[in-house]
Amino acid sequence: MSPSVEMIVRLSCFFGVLTVMAMWELFAPRRVLTVDKTPRWLSNLALVVLNTVIARIALPITAVAAALFAESRQWGVLTLVDWPIWVEVILAVLVFDLVIYLQHVMFHAVPLLWRLHMVHHADMDIDVSTGLRFHTLEILLSALIKLSVVLVLGPPAIAVVLFEVLLNATSMFNHSNISLPPWLDRIVRLLVVTPDMHRVHHSVIRRETNSNFGFNLPWWDFLLGTYRDQPEKGHDKMEIGLTQYRDQSQVERLPGMLLLPFTGKSSAYPIVSQEDAPQADTQEEA
Repeated sequence: MSPSVEMIVRLSCFFGVLTVMAMWELFAPRRVLTVDKTPRWLSNLALVVLNTVIARIALPITAVAAALFAESRQWGVLTLVDWPIWVEVILAVLVFDLVIYLQHVMFHAVPLLWRLHMVHHADMDIDVSTGLRFHTLEILLSALIKLSVVLVLGPPAIAVVLFEVLLNATSMFNHSNISLPPWLDRIVRLLVVTPDMHRVHHSVIRRETNSNFGFNLPWWDFLLGTYRDQPEKGHDKMEIGLTQYRDQSQVERLPGMLLLPFTGKSSAYPIVSQEDAPQADTQEEA
């Protein structure tokens, strides 16, 4: 797949899903938003543009290009077997999704990485734009992790494109402020992370922040014991964000978002032992 075709596919899916989710939020919102939407969206979308430009400059090779390179050199585990392409694609997507799940846990467990990831969690509302809100350094680290996995795994290039599109689309979907009937949510979350499932992860309550780490597939949370069904206070009354950031001007402007990991107040990093959890329900300032 040529770089131009890859870019067309990814941009088409990006703008298509963003438009659908934004319209869905407009006509069938799940929650009443608590802060001014316009500055949030302007800052979150500006961060996406900045991240895209910097990633292209800092990392001239994409994951798809790395997959093509690995294939040409016969690098990676999957180049050693002669399985049907559809088997390799499914296996590669599952491996990538597990890596993203573990990466997400790592960004909660390591204090330095948590400072970067705070930018995502400091959003005081959660909607489709939150699914695009990540600090530039977190985006670069994530890209390096994906490149490493590509070189070790040696997946088909089409699997990398498919996963990148799925990850971007599901991130916008499961962060969306959309209303799904409870019976439908229970069915859908067996296959993909739903907005109600992921919203729990953005609660100010520590034990809820420590749950539902999946972006695409919910199965890793089910299997590894990090799944939480519903928020303690219900979706309408739960508080979103971080307890030390309740002023919109602190966390909803692009300069502040970029500086937050270096100058902001850091909470005690969220992942704590079971013994400590009852005494540390909220993300209090360290």
